[in-house]
Amino acid sequence: MKIRFGYVANALGLWDASPSKTLTFARYSKLSKNERMEKLKSITAQNLHHTKRILYYNIAHEIELYRLSSSLVPLATHPEVMWDFLTPFKNDWAEIGNLIKQFKLRISFHPNQFTLFTSKREEVTMNAVKNMEYHFKMLQAMDALDSALINIHIGGAYGDKNESLNRFHKNLKQLPNEIKKLMTLENDDKTYDVRETLITCEKENIPMVLDYHHYMANKEENDLALYLPHIFATWNNFHLIPKVHISSPKSDQAYRSHADFVSLDFILPFLKMAKELNQDVDIMIEAKQKNLAMHRLIEEIAAIRGVKRISGASVEW
Repeated sequence: MKIRFGYVANALGLWDASPSKTLTFARYSKLSKNERMEKLKSITAQNLHHTKRILYYNIAHEIELYRLSSSLVPLATHPEVMWDFLTPFKNDWAEIGNLIKQFKLRISFHPNQFTLFTSKREEVTMNAVKNMEYHFKMLQAMDALDSALINIHIGGAYGDKNESLNRFHKNLKQLPNEIKKLMTLENDDKTYDVRETLITCEKENIPMVLDYHHYMANKEENDLALYLPHIFATWNNFHLIPKVHISSPKSDQAYRSHADFVSLDFILPFLKMAKELNQDVDIMIEAKQKNLAMHRLIEEIAAIRGVKRISGASVEW
């Protein structure tokens, strides 16, 4: 079994490298018309520059798995802004895409929790479509549509899970097929557990991203060992290595919150399950200390008897 590790958005330790600098609509509204566009462009330029720095860091450390920030472009989907963030940065998007291709990086996006398809309100669904389109356009500008994914949650239950799931399938029809082809679904820590998410993925032919921490927080009566082969099988049609999210609880009192680092003891049962299935996996670290947590965890896993480190961010077991 080969495991590759990655992390989310910001490389801690790189000086002033946040790819998620933002501009609020309130601040934007106070600027003059000329200043508005100048501000939007300067923040986007900065975020793209920092993204390139982070990708070079990843390449140097042999980190092939990376989640891009969803906040690369300020106010990209705001109905009163909706500006062209592609044309002025055509070369930047292409440069990022070339790095992804050249070094065979596996990238993804994870839109915010308001990107959901279970709402009774049509405007919520239309906003979800708009947000998915925004992520799709960025990937298209990078020419990365053949290797990237956009991961979301199913959404809210609104007091009736069955009705909400039916609405999910109905509302998802609003999403263009070319975007749906890049979509994955993840189980969550409060509402839709691994069984419900798996059934939804199988019905829609969407790969399922297992979040192990979420599973532990929202187990119900589900035995993960029974579901894991089926979760991995949702990736078969896409010829992609299954992807898993890993983090550990901040504390018993704040169980759903992510800790700074990842507890090896906490995730070891999952790793052993994957090893039993002899399944290669790509693991996204969602700890607060991001790449630093990833590096520490790799060192700890590589020290396990029978585990061999094969690159800066991957092991064989």
